[in-house]
Amino acid sequence: MNKTSEIRQKKTALITGAASGIGYQLTQIFARHSYNLVLVDKNEEKLTEIINEFPQKFGIFVKILTKDLSIPTSPEEIFTELQQASIKIDVLVNNAGFGTYGAFSETDLNLELKMLQVNMVSLTHLTKLFLKDMVEQDYGKILNVASAAAFQPGPLMAVYFATKAYVLSFSEAIANELEGTGVSVTVLCPGPTASEFQQTAAMEDSKIANVNRMMDTATVANIGYRGLMKNKIVVVPGMRNKLLTESVRFTPRNLVTKVVRSMHELKKNR
Repeated sequence: MNKTSEIRQKKTALITGAASGIGYQLTQIFARHSYNLVLVDKNEEKLTEIINEFPQKFGIFVKILTKDLSIPTSPEEIFTELQQASIKIDVLVNNAGFGTYGAFSETDLNLELKMLQVNMVSLTHLTKLFLKDMVEQDYGKILNVASAAAFQPGPLMAVYFATKAYVLSFSEAIANELEGTGVSVTVLCPGPTASEFQQTAAMEDSKIANVNRMMDTATVANIGYRGLMKNKIVVVPGMRNKLLTESVRFTPRNLVTKVVRSMHELKKNR
């Protein structure tokens, strides 16, 4: 078998938000496990760096798609382009997402509408588009990246927490629907993770943005990948995060909400 034929026979993973953070770490993991890659991100420069390095380094095929998932037409464009190129997706990783910080009465509505589109609508749209083929071929894996935020309300990040609650609920529901089909759904729910997320959300000065207490993106991605391969439905990286998400079930909701509010407030000036 020549090298071209070998590459064509590899499974293919589509990863959104592939240029940085957990998404980039997942990109490396799938490459090391000999998956061909379709990488989606709006950062064209970083995607170009990846496509210049990964094919030779890992012996895989890489296709990059520079798309902004806050634009409603992007999922359909991605799906159509891959169909036209006869690229079949075996693993879909819906990783793209971002947050905003501040009291809801004061935050930017346009930015929040974009967040709803990226975190929920595009994730759902892509899942809908690629799931049918997975079911028909009796094989497929979907990894949706949510957050430990999905388990409780989040004052000062109200919309972000709500979007991740949707991702968790949606993922658990379709995982149940897909039992016995050969298609698995895993939802990754990391706690605070050291990445560009805090800067993007403009929350570097909040109490929770303590890098020393955060997990790193490589660790989170590895845990997520292993959970996906084991067909786990909900994966919460780190014992501390697992305990926190479990404790929410036994704590009055109003108390949970107050605690989360306290964690997200700005650090006091010394």
